[in-house]
Amino acid sequence: MNPTTLTILVLYYSRHGATRKLAELIAQGVESVPGVEARLRTVPAVSTVSEAVEPDIPRAGAPYVELQDLAECAGLALGSPTRFGNMAAAMKYFLDGTAADWLAGTLSGKPAVVFASTGSLHGGQEATLLSMMIPLLHHGMLVMGLPYTHPELMNTASGGSPYGATHWAGIDGDKPVTEDEKRLAIALGRRLAEAAAKLQLPLQTQPHGPR
Repeated sequence: MNPTTLTILVLYYSRHGATRKLAELIAQGVESVPGVEARLRTVPAVSTVSEAVEPDIPRAGAPYVELQDLAECAGLALGSPTRFGNMAAAMKYFLDGTAADWLAGTLSGKPAVVFASTGSLHGGQEATLLSMMIPLLHHGMLVMGLPYTHPELMNTASGGSPYGATHWAGIDGDKPVTEDEKRLAIALGRRLAEAAAKLQLPLQTQPHGPR
């Protein structure tokens, strides 16, 4: 990796692959910005059965996230399927374990976006996005959404929200990502990467004129 390259952490949980598809599109948008790369990571599932364990390496998709990924990233995209209008337990479990990073200010001042998928069209997409924003605000992150300069927000008949990218996956998870959803996810990743790059610019020396 080039030491001058900025890393954006695209962190998601995906049970059946729908949220993973969004994550990959957001990563595509991130990497459309010169000098910025995406680091795709996931979190292990949690279980009510204490003996249940996940493999050290996921069977498919991105590697599991490590706390070092938070320290090394210049920005964060956080994604989850909805669970009754909230983020999935696996993502909440991971975030609950970041108290040391909260105390250290590891994520403070870094830009962040959120994304989600649902089985039904009105399945709590925006509530889930808002639920993911709350811990990011506590971490001091600069949370961003999508502006209505993207016409897809007005025209979409599937997913898409000013709070973040979304995908209507269908009850069986068999609905493909629509063109509107795709464009909005890529735009969200690009917007995040551009913000991270601007925040890394050195402060300009202020002129010492009359006050």
